[in-house]
Amino acid sequence: MGHLLRLITIGLVFLRYGLDELLLSGFRQRWVRLLVRVLTLGRRRRLADMPRGVRLRLALEQLGPIFVKFGQVLSTRRDLMPPDIAEELARLQDRVPPFPGEQAVALIERAFGRPLDAVFAEFDLVPVASASIAQVHFATLQGGREVAVKVLRPGMLEVIEHDLKLLDTLARLLERVWTDGKRLKPREVVAEFDGYLHDELDFVREASNAAQLRRNMQGLDLVMVPEMFWDHCTAGVMVMERMKGVPISHMQRLRDAGVDIPKLARDGVTIFFTQVFRDGFFHADMHPGNIQVSLDPATFGRYIALDFGIVGTLTDWDKDYLAQNFLAFFRRDYKRVAELHIESGWVPPSTRVDALEAAIRAVCEPHFDRPLKDISLGQVLMRLFQTSRRFNVEIQPQLVLLQKTLLNIEGLGRQLDPELDLWSTAKPFLEQWMNRQVGWRALFEALRHEAPRYAQILPALPRLAHAALQRRPEPDPAVLALLAEQRRTNRLIQGLVWAAGGFLAGALAMQVLLRWPAG
Repeated sequence: MGHLLRLITIGLVFLRYGLDELLLSGFRQRWVRLLVRVLTLGRRRRLADMPRGVRLRLALEQLGPIFVKFGQVLSTRRDLMPPDIAEELARLQDRVPPFPGEQAVALIERAFGRPLDAVFAEFDLVPVASASIAQVHFATLQGGREVAVKVLRPGMLEVIEHDLKLLDTLARLLERVWTDGKRLKPREVVAEFDGYLHDELDFVREASNAAQLRRNMQGLDLVMVPEMFWDHCTAGVMVMERMKGVPISHMQRLRDAGVDIPKLARDGVTIFFTQVFRDGFFHADMHPGNIQVSLDPATFGRYIALDFGIVGTLTDWDKDYLAQNFLAFFRRDYKRVAELHIESGWVPPSTRVDALEAAIRAVCEPHFDRPLKDISLGQVLMRLFQTSRRFNVEIQPQLVLLQKTLLNIEGLGRQLDPELDLWSTAKPFLEQWMNRQVGWRALFEALRHEAPRYAQILPALPRLAHAALQRRPEPDPAVLALLAEQRRTNRLIQGLVWAAGGFLAGALAMQVLLRWPAG
């Protein structure tokens, strides 16, 4: 019943804001148009007169955080939607209506168990940013350190739990009524996002993600990650170093400050591939609202990463498989791509390599040797989806976040440098990474990694070998019983053989004696 009421609420919100014009515009049936007219008779004219992008943004904000996040992803895909809608959805990244500052103070005092003045010398009641899950206030610690305080929106857990249950119900329905339902594994995908959203609601986990990413990026000198103040981090409140930068979406301001925009675009690709293929730990919420650029002379032109609630992890097997796929794509070795899909089990083993190779070539070949502005990854993915349906390719839920991040990276690249060639920028990096995974250098690194274990085993190896040679294994009772039975059987057979031999010898002797001449 709760799911039904939520579905009714979603439908009423969409009708209220006139979104039926967007969703049902493709239906030509007369009865559908008549039904929509009847349902929208009571629509307020003031809402209907708003631009469609504004109506869509307001509807997503009213429906809650999961729908806001959906709009955030769509806002980076300007090649897949009209510009007016993309511009409005971009406002979802940092302009979600805030909750009162006094309520934030009450939440902070409850989390710390003491008055606000005991922690902060100054606290700005007006939030500097408000997102779907939390909002951020600037403050100053008692020691004078400038910080940013992230406060979880009240009641978020209940809202997300309800919507995730609804999504799980819809996923079950898709598996039953949609022909591609089982292959696309919608329930597993919903389960993955369930885990990531619950992680995002725990600020202690987010702080630990930030600390790990900060350690990983220290030697790269391309991106800055704020320091966490662990004494002031709880599940609902997080205090971090205040970062001063310009949002990456403010392109003209960055140009006026002298930032090298094409280099910034290339650095973004390097950061992404470093996190994915070197560390296997990557920022998975890379929309422009979470990225700034430093204008400080000491760190001029570096990225500033914010919001670490969603991160992705890859195993060594995932990294190796993805790197081989990327390199094969960049080299246009479509046969190797097809072989990798079969070796990984993504397609049935009976799939013909040449057929899958031809299908992948038809999708990807037209998009090479072109600048990023002329390549739509969205269209490529749609074509690959149609191809995968033919070959029963199984969607891998563990790579959903990586796919989402790739879409965000493409959207960011379009804004920074439409002439950026993503393929040629990434290819040398991947080749260098692969060279470190094979050959003598890789062997040396593996031996160095295992050296502590070898240091413990090698001194004791002669003693262990001598003990193994001296040790006599304890006989198995079952084996002993079998051997005894075999010995008894052998003795019986030997007795029978001797008896038969004696009988034959006696018979032969009797024959000789009977035929022996008398006298």
